[in-house]
Amino acid sequence: MIIRKITTMGDQNCLWTPGPARIAGTNMAAFAREFSQRIGADFQDYVSLHAASVEERGQFWSCIWDFCKVIGERGDRSIGLDKMPGGEFFPDAKLNFAENLLRLDAQGDALVFRAEDQISRRMSWDILRQSVSSAQQWLMSQGVRQGDRVAAMLPNMPESVILMLATASIGAVWSSCSPDFGVRGVLDRFGQIEPKIFIASDGYFYGGKRIELAGRLVEILDGLPSVESVLVVSLIGDSRAVSQQVRSGVAYDDALKRFPAGIPEFTRLPFNHPLFILFSSGTTGVPKCIVHGAGGTLLQHLKELKLHSDIRPGDRVFYFTTLGWMMWNWLVSSLACGATVLLFDGSPFSPTPGTLFDYAAQERATLFGTSAKFIDSCRKADLKPRLTHDLSSLRLIASTGSPLSAESFRYVYSDIKEDVHLASISGGTDIVSCFVLGDPTSPVFAGEIQRAGLGMAVDVWDDTGKPVRLEKGELVCKKAFPSMPVMFWNDPDGSKYHSAYFERFPGIWCHGDFAEWTVHDGLIIHGRSDATLNPGGVRIGTAEIYAQVEKIPDIIEALAIGQEWDNDIRIVLFVRLRPEAVLTDALEQQIRLAIRQGASPRHVPARIVAVDDIPRTKSGKITELAVREIVHGRDVKNREALANPEALELFREIASLQQ
Repeated sequence: MIIRKITTMGDQNCLWTPGPARIAGTNMAAFAREFSQRIGADFQDYVSLHAASVEERGQFWSCIWDFCKVIGERGDRSIGLDKMPGGEFFPDAKLNFAENLLRLDAQGDALVFRAEDQISRRMSWDILRQSVSSAQQWLMSQGVRQGDRVAAMLPNMPESVILMLATASIGAVWSSCSPDFGVRGVLDRFGQIEPKIFIASDGYFYGGKRIELAGRLVEILDGLPSVESVLVVSLIGDSRAVSQQVRSGVAYDDALKRFPAGIPEFTRLPFNHPLFILFSSGTTGVPKCIVHGAGGTLLQHLKELKLHSDIRPGDRVFYFTTLGWMMWNWLVSSLACGATVLLFDGSPFSPTPGTLFDYAAQERATLFGTSAKFIDSCRKADLKPRLTHDLSSLRLIASTGSPLSAESFRYVYSDIKEDVHLASISGGTDIVSCFVLGDPTSPVFAGEIQRAGLGMAVDVWDDTGKPVRLEKGELVCKKAFPSMPVMFWNDPDGSKYHSAYFERFPGIWCHGDFAEWTVHDGLIIHGRSDATLNPGGVRIGTAEIYAQVEKIPDIIEALAIGQEWDNDIRIVLFVRLRPEAVLTDALEQQIRLAIRQGASPRHVPARIVAVDDIPRTKSGKITELAVREIVHGRDVKNREALANPEALELFREIASLQQ
C-alpha cells in the first residue's frame, strides 16, 4: 500500500496533494499491492516502490504484464540479456500489438474525431474492429507481409488509427508523419525506409483553411520508387479525384468496401518484432530512423497509461498531437486500457482560442494532454477555462514537448482546474515513452516533474559520471528497459545507435537532457544538453532563462543560444513580442532584471534581439540548434523538419552583429 510520506505543510510550491481515498483508489496503489506480494516487500511510498522496480526489474516487468492483462504468451524469462545496448526482455514471448489494443470486452465509443469545426465523427469499438479487419485484408491483397513498411502522411483521424492497427496485426512496420510536411521532409524520412505502401489524405484543415495535397503527393511518389500501392483517405472530400492523379492510387472507401467486415486476425510475433519507425527531428541533418519493437512499446505504454496516468476502462483520453510526434503513438495505446481516444486535427486555436477546452468539456475528457507551449499561450491570452467550461470529469492534465514553467504550473491550478493532477512528462522519440513523468499518489510542486518512471533507472550525473543531487547534470538511465530502440534503420553494425546514446558514458544511456533532482525526489529539465549555454565555462540550461523571460507580459516567447564571441561564449536572447510591443531600453532592462533576480547574473544575455517569429519543429519545439547554426554562418540543411522554415531567415544577419 502506498501512503503519503512527504510533508507539504507550508510549502508554497506544493500546488496539489491527492487525498488518502484518491490514492487508495489509483491503479498505482493496486499495482503496488500486487508487486509487493510478488517480491515480499512493503512499500511505504513511491520512492521505495520505484527503487524495488529498478532492483527487481525482471519481477517488475512480469508483474506489469500480468497486472495489465497483456494478451499473448509471456514465456518463462522476463530478461534475457541485461545490458545496454542489446538488452533483451521476454525473449520467449509472442504477442501482437494490435490484438492488445482491440480488446473484445471494450464497449461504447472507441474513437471520437474533430477536425477543427469542419468535421465531427465517432466510431464504436465494433466498427473499429470491423474496419481494421477490412484494412488488414486490403493490405494483404497488396502483398504486405511481416517486416514490410507502410508509410502514412495523414491527419490525426480515425483512418490513421485503423490503418496503423491493420499494419501491426500483420506484423508489418508502421511509420507516419503529418500532412503539413513538405516534399523534402517526407522523402528524407520515408525515402530511407523504402515503404511498400504509401497512405495519404486528400488534404486537411488548418486555421479554417482547406489545404489540398494532390500536387505534393505526385512529387513525393516520384521520389519513392519502392511504393507499389497508394491509398488515399478522404478528409476534404477529394479522395477519388486525388487517387486518379497519383501512381497506383485508390480511394480508401473504394479499396476497403471490397473486403467483408469481420474480426481481424492477429499474427503473434517475438517481443522485439519491429512495430514503429519513428524519426528524430532532423533539424541539423537527415533524420535518424528509430525502430521500436511491439512488446517494449506495449509494456511501457501500458505502465505509463494505467499506472502513471491512472487510465481506466471507459475513460476518455485526449492529447493534442499529430502523426509526426511520438505522442500520437502513446495516445492511441490508450485503447489497450479500454479507454476512448479523442482525436483532434488542425489548429488548437481554431475556430476560437477555447476550442480544445470546448472539446474536452463536451466529450467529458478524463485526461487532457497538450504541450507546455499551449499552456503558456493560454496563460498569456488570459483564458480562464475554470470559469467558462465544465471540466469536472478531468482528472489529469499532462504536458510535454518542452519544460513546463513554474508560472504555467500555477496557471493550471488557478485558471484551468483547482483539483486536478498536473503531470509534466519527458522522454522522447528515442524511447517512444517517458523517463520522467507523473505519479497520481504524490504531491505536485511548481516547476517539477514528479517522478522517474517505474522500472527506469534514471539518474543525474556530472561530467565525470558521478551522481549528483540538487545540481544540474546529464539525465542518464543506468539499466536496460524494454522500450529501448530495437535498432536504427540502415545501421547494420549498430554504430549510429551506439553513438547516439552510449558514447558519453559506456553502457549507460545518456539521453541528452540537462536535468536536476529536487528536494522532493522530483526532477527539473533545464533543456537539451546540446543546446546548453556555456558562458565562462558555466553550464546554463535555456529553460532557466525562458522561465523568467516569458513571465513578462510583452513577451510571447523567447529563444536563447550561445554565440562564439571573443574566445568565449556569449548569450544572445531572441524575443518575440506582442504585436503592439516594442523592444525599448526599458523593456531590455526589465528582461535583464527578471533573469538576474530569477536565475542568476550568469544567465543575463549579452544581447537581446527582437524577432518576428521563432523557428520550431513540426511538434512545436523551438529549434535552438538550427538558430545557433544560422547565427554562426553555417547552413541548416534539413529545413523541411521545421514547421516554419522561413523564420530562420530572420536570424541570418545576426552573425554579423558586432555589438
